[in-house]
Amino acid sequence: MTVAQPDVTVIIGAYEAMPYLVECLASVEAQTIDPERVEVIAVDDGSTDGTGECLEEFAARAPMPVTVLRQENSGGPSGPRNVGLDKAAGRYVFFLDADDRLGPEALERMVGMADRAGTDVVLGRIEGVNRGAPKSMWGRTLERTDVYSSNIKYTLSAQKLFRRALLDRHGMRFDESLFTGEDALFTMEAYLRADGVSVIADHTCYYLVGREDGKHVTKSGGYTLRFDSARALMNLIARLVPEGPRRDLLMVRPFTVTLLPQFGPRFLKDSDEVRRRKLELAGPLMDAHWTPDLARLLKVEERLRLHLVAERRLEPLLDVLRFVRSKERPPALLERRGRRVYLAYPHFRDRAAGIPDAVYLASPREARSVPGHRAGGPVSVLRRASRKARRLLTPSRDVTPGGKAAAA
Repeated sequence: MTVAQPDVTVIIGAYEAMPYLVECLASVEAQTIDPERVEVIAVDDGSTDGTGECLEEFAARAPMPVTVLRQENSGGPSGPRNVGLDKAAGRYVFFLDADDRLGPEALERMVGMADRAGTDVVLGRIEGVNRGAPKSMWGRTLERTDVYSSNIKYTLSAQKLFRRALLDRHGMRFDESLFTGEDALFTMEAYLRADGVSVIADHTCYYLVGREDGKHVTKSGGYTLRFDSARALMNLIARLVPEGPRRDLLMVRPFTVTLLPQFGPRFLKDSDEVRRRKLELAGPLMDAHWTPDLARLLKVEERLRLHLVAERRLEPLLDVLRFVRSKERPPALLERRGRRVYLAYPHFRDRAAGIPDAVYLASPREARSVPGHRAGGPVSVLRRASRKARRLLTPSRDVTPGGKAAAA
């Protein structure tokens, strides 16, 4: 007698997850998908708070098959996820963190979407409980999109539905050498290799739960780990995407989300040694991946900070950060009869500083908010270039690495 292949394997990596695990497991048990279409693989990563026992009790009562594996602590989420992935039999896999929970009907809707659209990755709407959650990608439901023509690059957590054949075909696993950002690396690779990505925006499929004890993994780790994460993600993008507008568009994510916060107002509180070390760590990343076209995609304040990081210019950077911390608005300088707008952050046209005017040139979106701005001229040129880039990046018959042609 053969057992039918489950549609989805839910992989739960759990470490010191009580009491949050109780609601997590209840959300799995409450799913509307036929229990015979689901399997659960739960990995207790050396917990001492009763997590393992809670998983065993769940396995004894759950309507779907549940495998509980117990191991010594691995030090991060990658190990348990990889163990679960190696054991998974489902056509799809879903990674569920033990302190979060699924929304009602989540698995049924995501599997249905993947089967209907034929896509390799499905994002279900995420909401935060006592913590923030990504928002910009939930504007509308998309049966088929990709990482270039949507905002999915701003949600790189692992809580997605992945087609297991995609992961197996490319030997994809979580990088156990990374202790932060490992999910971003995995998910970005899946986006790039996928034959289409779906977005469910009209139904909450996942709840990110903020722990009151502050032990959520994304809050842990020193600053050097953030540079490791940025380096890994930038190198992945550079390896899989040729130089040009597509690469620049994707590089915005690690530069602004991972690297830039290391040079935010908190940098002012860092010791001289830490400041020096951060600039040293950032240097090779800026040399390898920072380009003028990428810079033009950013806001002036972001562009200016990263320009100074690239130039290893500590004192002007500190001046800019003090200005940012003050929450003052920079004066706007309109030239060419209002068609060119500069935002005069510190050292604008300071001959001694020698920072190019182009660093201060407002993006089209920033310029539109400036009274007296008139469309046309350099800003309009930037806008037209941006629109042209978006047209080039919109999928038509382009083929993503490892995937087939994606429809718009």
